[in-house]
Amino acid sequence: MDNNTALKADNIVKYFYEPEKFQVLKGLSFEVKKGEFVSLTGKSGSGKSTLLYVLSTMDTDYEGSLSINGETLTGQSMNRLAAFRNQHIGFVFQFHYLLPEFNVLDNVMLPALKLKRYSAKEIEARAYDNLRMLGLEDQALKAASKLSGGQQQRVAIARALINDPSVIMGDEPTGNLDSKNTAIVFDIFQKLARERGQTIITVTHDEDFAHKSDRIIDMRDGEIIG
Repeated sequence: MDNNTALKADNIVKYFYEPEKFQVLKGLSFEVKKGEFVSLTGKSGSGKSTLLYVLSTMDTDYEGSLSINGETLTGQSMNRLAAFRNQHIGFVFQFHYLLPEFNVLDNVMLPALKLKRYSAKEIEARAYDNLRMLGLEDQALKAASKLSGGQQQRVAIARALINDPSVIMGDEPTGNLDSKNTAIVFDIFQKLARERGQTIITVTHDEDFAHKSDRIIDMRDGEIIG
């Protein structure tokens, strides 16, 4: 794996066993470069979200091998994978999963406080930097529940960035947003890829969003078709 490769999937096979054995991913192999913005597309049931969960290391029940930043993650312990995720991968979901009783700043700081790589003071400064970049600095001390849907999703992105992950994974990150906020989120992802060299891998149903990204991996029935 060369130094420019962020993620390498080799012959990924995945089965579901309920209600009966069913092959959901059929030997997928591909690479994603550092700083590349990739969209995973396909109809519901194509296997794209299942693939994202394998790539994210949250699903370990698959055949084949997965490496991120040159480290083979297949076969690693749950503790090692959790530590790897916290340090190297940022997640943005369709639902923002913010803690409503916490303010915006506390929500953004949480993953970094858990990782303990920086002091609380440094983490707060980094959180403010991220909120500033996302145009939310003035909302920092507001309860997360008081923000609009578009603002909450930007807070979720700030939280995903707090540990400076090399890879950001999104599962329908604009699925609940109107077109204006979808465009804002797209621009943020593009900026992260181009200016910070962060790798973006996102599952999306939004064709405009996908077509503007660097590359589309289109799936059907557990296979890559384009």
